[in-house]
Amino acid sequence: MATANLEYAYDSKIEGDIVVTQLDAAINWVRCHSMWPMPMGTACCAIEFMGVAASRFDLARFGAEVTKFSPRQSDCMIVSGTVTYKMATVVRRIYDQMAAPKWVIAMGACASSGGMYRSYAVLQGVDRILPVDVYISGCPPRPEAVLDGFEKLQRKVKREHSLSNLLKPS
Repeated sequence: MATANLEYAYDSKIEGDIVVTQLDAAINWVRCHSMWPMPMGTACCAIEFMGVAASRFDLARFGAEVTKFSPRQSDCMIVSGTVTYKMATVVRRIYDQMAAPKWVIAMGACASSGGMYRSYAVLQGVDRILPVDVYISGCPPRPEAVLDGFEKLQRKVKREHSLSNLLKPS
């Protein structure tokens, strides 16, 4: 009986080192496991992001090893903190400089909805100027919440139709 089960087992001598998959799945797997975040820290949530990137919580195990401060070398903008109207044009300009595909995480209450600052100078949510993919709540959010938000972004990237986006005429 034990030999019957071995017939259906994977045998590397017969099948070799071949992986069969769809091109969309392969591209999305690479994208979601090699994101280079760019922290757009404008207030106190940026300090909490440093804790997420440090060794205790280790954002690198999710493929975000390289934190870039250059928009041309990153593909995930993490907006953390209060965004004022004066800073909004700068944030949008930096987002426009990022190469496609690109994603945005709104980290914290201030980036998501303006937080406790209901004034004429504060943008009431970064989604008014950027297409936000994931919202992370908290003031400031705990590192576990940031990791959970990053995992949600990875799941979203895995579901995208990347090949059809590549073949679109410009």
